[in-house]
Amino acid sequence: MSLDADTIVDRRRLRRKLVFWRVFAVLLAIVAVLGLAIALVPDSRLAGTSGAIARVSINGIIRNDRERTESLDRLAKSSAKAVIVHIDSPGGTAAGAEQLHDSIRRVAAKKPTVVVVDGLAASGGYIAALAVDHIVAQSNAVVGSIGVIVQYPNFAEALKTIGVQVENVKSAPLKAAPSGYEPTSPEARAALESLVKDSYAWFRTLVKERRKIDGELLERVADGRVFTGRQALELKLVDAIGNEQTAVDWLAREKGVDAKTPVRDWKLKPRLTDLTALHLAVAAVLDSVGLSAVARHVQGWGAVQAFERLNLDGLLAVWHPSATN
Repeated sequence: MSLDADTIVDRRRLRRKLVFWRVFAVLLAIVAVLGLAIALVPDSRLAGTSGAIARVSINGIIRNDRERTESLDRLAKSSAKAVIVHIDSPGGTAAGAEQLHDSIRRVAAKKPTVVVVDGLAASGGYIAALAVDHIVAQSNAVVGSIGVIVQYPNFAEALKTIGVQVENVKSAPLKAAPSGYEPTSPEARAALESLVKDSYAWFRTLVKERRKIDGELLERVADGRVFTGRQALELKLVDAIGNEQTAVDWLAREKGVDAKTPVRDWKLKPRLTDLTALHLAVAAVLDSVGLSAVARHVQGWGAVQAFERLNLDGLLAVWHPSATN
């Protein structure tokens, strides 16, 4: 049965309307999600810390982060009365930890600043904690892991087993060494050990100067092990056992900050693509209006960012206990 001209025109008009409303719904959803993002992750300048104690949270793997540095620099110039830095981190790259340490030092130079170790301040996380003059830790927090490590997989034996040989042409023997495709030469291992020792010496000196630890005690705490908050207090790695209220009490007692001053979050603004919940919300909206392919692409952003955070290169100041059998 053939369709008359009017029916064809009506169907084309209906199809155009359907496309219009789908596009409108997607745009509306994007605006709503962006509004939600602003509400959930406000810019640190809008966090309402004027006249308050600013609460900063450092969580997870530490890497170089320009936006975090800029946010902390704004905090140093803000009208916040004092700063409490909460740390719960196993560390990360040595360079990222150094950058964070320097940023917190600039804040501490302008405002009374104290660190609270919520659960973990190991390796690079402890480097960040060393930026302040007073460290509070929960009694069962994990503190320490003073050291540096370089890790890389070596597939040489596996490739040999399956008959694969990787050829390369180098400008010098230590170029791109060590390589996971061939046994590590003594020269390459020595070059890596030199890097690790130099970075470790910097970390060790930082502990010595910032915590006023030397001699036998420094040898004991700087061998790479971790300690509970109680042990860390005895070893002078932290100054008190407690929580945020303990930090507020210290600010009041030692820095003259009114103990009734409210504590308000100073958000270290993450990228929009780090907000996994928002990925899922956007993906759900796109899928509901028939754009499944786009939804799958958006849904993958969170996984990409998570993988990126685990892909740490270079010298690491990170505590990662090995799994036991």
